[in-house]
Amino acid sequence: MFLPPDSSDPSLARSMAGEIGDLVKSLAGPVKIMEVCGTHTVALRKHGIHSLLPETVRLISGPGCPVCVTPAGYIDNALELARREDVLIATFGDMLKVPGSDGRSLASLQGKGRVRMVYSPSELLALARSRKGPVVFLGIGFETTIPTVASVFLESMEMGLANLFLYTAFKTVPLALKTLLQDPSRDIDAFLLPGHVSVVIGRKAYGFLEEPGGIPGVIAGFEPVDMLYAILLIVRQLASGRSAVENAYPRAVREEGNGKARAVIHRLLQPVDDLWRGLGRIPQSGMGLKESFRQIDAASRFGIPEVRDYEPPGCLCGKVIQGKAVPADCALFGQRCTPDTPVGPCMVSSEGTCAAHLRYGGTG
Repeated sequence: MFLPPDSSDPSLARSMAGEIGDLVKSLAGPVKIMEVCGTHTVALRKHGIHSLLPETVRLISGPGCPVCVTPAGYIDNALELARREDVLIATFGDMLKVPGSDGRSLASLQGKGRVRMVYSPSELLALARSRKGPVVFLGIGFETTIPTVASVFLESMEMGLANLFLYTAFKTVPLALKTLLQDPSRDIDAFLLPGHVSVVIGRKAYGFLEEPGGIPGVIAGFEPVDMLYAILLIVRQLASGRSAVENAYPRAVREEGNGKARAVIHRLLQPVDDLWRGLGRIPQSGMGLKESFRQIDAASRFGIPEVRDYEPPGCLCGKVIQGKAVPADCALFGQRCTPDTPVGPCMVSSEGTCAAHLRYGGTG
C-alpha cells in the first residue's frame, strides 16, 4: 500500500486532490463521506481540506464526539447527584457546559465545590484519598478513553479505595456505524474511520462494512495528507464499485488493534444496551460495569434512574450526529447557540461539529 511520506508536502496534496477530481467525474452524483471521528471533524476544517476537494465531494460529520452522543438525561442525573452534599462529581472539562433538560449544566455547581474538573483519570486516586465523602467520575468516552479509565478503577480497588465510584456512559463505535447503515433514510456513501479508536479495536472490527449492504470505509490519520489520502482511497473504491475496509494509518493501526488495551476494558466492563443522542437505544453498544464490580457502580450505589433522551427545542444536534443536517441548517447556530451560551452539546465539545464549523467554517 502506498503511504504518504511527508504530511507537509504540498505537491503530494495537489497530486492526490487532482486524482480525486478526475475520479469523481466518473461517478453518477455527489459523494457524501461521513467522518466518524470528532478529531477528524476539527482537523479537516482547520487544515482546509474541503477547499482541495471538488464541490461534488461533501464531508459530513457523524457520531464521533463522545460528549455529543451522551443524552441530556445523563447530564440531568449527574446534576441531581452533584446536589447531594456528600458527593463530589469529577469530570473532564468538555462535560461541564453541556446543558441538561432544564438548560443548567454542571458548571453551575463547580463554584460550590460539588464538581471538580480533571485532566486525566489518574488524578482520581489522589482526589479520592483527599476526602472522606464519595467521588463519582463521569465515564464518558469511546474505545480510546475507556482503557485508561478502566485501569485507574482497577488500581483503585487494588488500593482498597472505597469512596471512588464510576457512572458509566462509555460507548463503542462499530455498532453506531451499523445503526447508521441500517437506517433506510441514510445518505452516506462512505465512512472516514477514526484513527485513535482504530488503534485499540483494529481494522477487522469494521468487517461488517465489507458484507452485503456495506459501504467503503478507510481508517485515517490526522495530518492533512493522511486525511486526503484516505479520501482518495474512498473515491477509488466508489469509482470501482468496491466496498472494503482499508487502513491508511498503518503506522499506528494494526489488523487486530491493541489486545492489551481491550483486555483491560474487559476485566472491568461488559457490553450493555445504551442510549445515544440522535441514534436512540443501540443494543450492546455501551460498556457497563460487570456485576462483580457493583461496589463501585454509582448508578447502583446512589439509585440513579434510567437515562432518558431529550433534545432542546430547535436544536439539531441529534440530526447533525446522524449526518442528516449540518450546523448551518439550525436556526440557533451562531445566534442563540454559541460556545459561551451553548444550547446543545455539538457546540460545547472541542470535537463538536457545530463548534468546529463556527470556528473554522464548514460546508453545507
